[in-house]
Amino acid sequence: MIKDITLGQYYQTDSIIHRLDPRVKLVATVFFIISLFVVRGFTGFILAGLFLVFAIKLSKVPFKFMVRGMKAIIFLLLFAVVFNLFLTPGEPAVSFWKITITWEGIRLALTLTTRLIMLIMGSSVMTLTTTPNNLTDGMEKLMKPLGYIKVPVHEVVMMMSIALRFIPILFKETDKIMKAQIARGADFESGNLIKKAKSLVPLLVPLFISAFRRANDLAMAMEARCYRGGDHRTKMKPLVYKTRDRFAYLGMLIYLIITIFADRMIPL
Repeated sequence: MIKDITLGQYYQTDSIIHRLDPRVKLVATVFFIISLFVVRGFTGFILAGLFLVFAIKLSKVPFKFMVRGMKAIIFLLLFAVVFNLFLTPGEPAVSFWKITITWEGIRLALTLTTRLIMLIMGSSVMTLTTTPNNLTDGMEKLMKPLGYIKVPVHEVVMMMSIALRFIPILFKETDKIMKAQIARGADFESGNLIKKAKSLVPLLVPLFISAFRRANDLAMAMEARCYRGGDHRTKMKPLVYKTRDRFAYLGMLIYLIITIFADRMIPL
């Protein structure tokens, strides 16, 4: 399960999506998420799905690698589907014993599941095609206007960047600890839910200790190098918009307009 989580990882390859300015990818991801929550019918979801497949194709990230990251949210998807199927009132579609599944519940479950899957995959396209350094620089540039209202933009972005960097590291550390404990006879698979939860306690303790140790080492390394955040820091590779970035902005705007218009005009 741990190795299937792709959140925070970077897939290195040469594609037009990789070469885009990180600000473009951040804004495009926000536009895509907005489109998922604005559309009300399956016409909009079909267009959003086609756009997502097109973006994945351009990114040259293997589709299997993208889908593999969905395994981590299977429980959340199942919970959302069951919750909406059995607790949504409306016209009955299937009834057995005291349980009734309505047509409204089926539609809501399909809508929510589709929205959640495309949201995760759309966000993954951004993180898999953008290095943590570029992602940090892009967020800092986009959030710069917040500095006028005394928001510590650089510090906030730095914390987000460090958290994003630590995600794959902690996953690898968790996998290493699990394998070491399994070799010593630990069992994380068998038993009921309560037993499985108890079996994770010996795993969480060394994981927290390792995380605090890494955080302390990082703080000492930054202090030893006299790191000081702020507006006066220069960038080795400053972000500059290119022609392809402007076309990407235009393409996202056209996609958003067409998707919303088609969803309203062709309801399904």
